[in-house]
Amino acid sequence: MDLCVIDDHRVNLGVLKGVICSVPGWTAEAFQDPFAALERCRAKVFDLVVVDYQMPGLDGVEVVRQLRDDARFQHVPIVMITADVDRALRIKAIRAGATDFLNKPVDPEELRVRAANLLALRRAQTALADRAIHLADEIAAATRRLAQREEEIVQRLARAIEYRDDQTGEHILRVAKVSEMLATEMALPEQFSANLFLAAQLHDTGKIGLPDSILLKPGRLTEEEILIMRRHTLMGSEVLRDGTSDLVRMAHDVALHHHERWDGRGYPHGLSGSSIPLSARIVSVADVLDALLTPRPYKAAWNPARALAEIQGLSGSAFDPDCVDALLRIWPAMMSLYPELSIQNEDSAA
Repeated sequence: MDLCVIDDHRVNLGVLKGVICSVPGWTAEAFQDPFAALERCRAKVFDLVVVDYQMPGLDGVEVVRQLRDDARFQHVPIVMITADVDRALRIKAIRAGATDFLNKPVDPEELRVRAANLLALRRAQTALADRAIHLADEIAAATRRLAQREEEIVQRLARAIEYRDDQTGEHILRVAKVSEMLATEMALPEQFSANLFLAAQLHDTGKIGLPDSILLKPGRLTEEEILIMRRHTLMGSEVLRDGTSDLVRMAHDVALHHHERWDGRGYPHGLSGSSIPLSARIVSVADVLDALLTPRPYKAAWNPARALAEIQGLSGSAFDPDCVDALLRIWPAMMSLYPELSIQNEDSAA
């Protein structure tokens, strides 16, 4: 154990150092000049500091205060030696960061016992801190493993949806990527954007429960079929409900609410404005955009200019205006997801 002793009185300093060095395994560096001691402490962190109160130029309380200002000495025991038993002085020293006191004349055995106890406490605190760091690392690793498993489950579920319809798989990935780009452009937290990329892939989870006669119908749906199709939001909600992680809860919100409208005229619950989860508001824009830009059994793909104009025209009615504004800003980059439309890209951006 390395101890630092500070006392402007040469004889007292020698006595203190001798007492400390009499304990096997303990060493001491002694300083008559408190400024020299502080300079040394900037280069080396001691296990314990013993400092006299009454010293010229810089008293013990100020030495303690300056040591505590150094983060490395935040938890190092500091013992102050004083001939003054004044209560106000002791309170002042404690507020500065003194750990314990010794009265002059110092009893050698008392110094050894107090120092030993403080060092033992310090070792225990260090061991606990190391253990806490180890546990934190273990928890972080376990959390990463859980997140990886969760991501894998999401991707497998998205793959299951893809098997219902060849076009659905490509649609899912484009919607997920556009949603992530929108979230990033809107300066949302990085973890939100990462979760949204995965959650958006499950926005049509409920379509697993739809009959092929409706899901794969090569033409427009009847009114009755439209009502059945709309049930996919509720079925997706049932699949993803009661999730405990942020990702699954977000996926649930997206699956349930991505057909809500900003003006409250959407489905299934007729939510409006900010009562619609932000994740669902973002995916709503990405979902409709992809539907416009790609061919469907009942329509040809729209050109980019027409699709963008349609989205802009629905800002404030079907869509959150902030999401539409973000889409305008990422439009050139977003169009890279639709290489077959790249020839029309310049016209659409204009």
